[in-house]
Amino acid sequence: MPSRAGSKKPKRPSPLQRAKAKRIAAQLYELYPDPDVPLDHVSPFTLLVAVMLSAQTTDKKVNQVTPALFARAKDAKAMAQVPVEEIRELIREIGLAPTKAKNLRRMSELLMERHGGAVPEDMEALEDLPGVGHKTAGVVMVQVFGVPAFPVDTHIHRLAERWGLSNGSTVVRTERDLKALFPEDEWAFLHLGMIYFGREHCPARGHDPDACPICSWTSST
Repeated sequence: MPSRAGSKKPKRPSPLQRAKAKRIAAQLYELYPDPDVPLDHVSPFTLLVAVMLSAQTTDKKVNQVTPALFARAKDAKAMAQVPVEEIRELIREIGLAPTKAKNLRRMSELLMERHGGAVPEDMEALEDLPGVGHKTAGVVMVQVFGVPAFPVDTHIHRLAERWGLSNGSTVVRTERDLKALFPEDEWAFLHLGMIYFGREHCPARGHDPDACPICSWTSST
């Protein structure tokens, strides 16, 4: 089923952009040959919860909070029975904790009502859940179910513009442009590889393009 976001047909990439994309992918494969999902999880449900919690919060902080949360409720059935106030207390160190607590409880209730407690393998069904946006749904689809998706977070959005792969206008535009540039079978890897590269080599602030393994040459091509 097609997603509601990023469905507009992108402009055809130029040969120069395709060559640049191929070289970028090769460098990322060399740096991160087998990247792990940075959010600790043991099931589709726990990954969904962790990604929901990661909005405006670091993965490190999410990983510090989720062990206690998952000890209390490791699946939708259990989470749907935990009072919102208790969920909020368990995730109090996370940004937007009150809203996220309400979303976690209601999301779990709807998983039970609509999907028998299972995380659905369907983009639109995921996006219909409270607190689950397009990026969160994409992460679950590609990392859990292996369904081609290219979730764009702030790191990927920043890098795509810096590298001349997209114009940086919106994350929807960036997603379309990246999907047009890279083969589907590379999307899962590139989603993680670009995140790690953005954190380690290409930060938002204090970035030195000349010292960056990729920015150092992309600006001249």
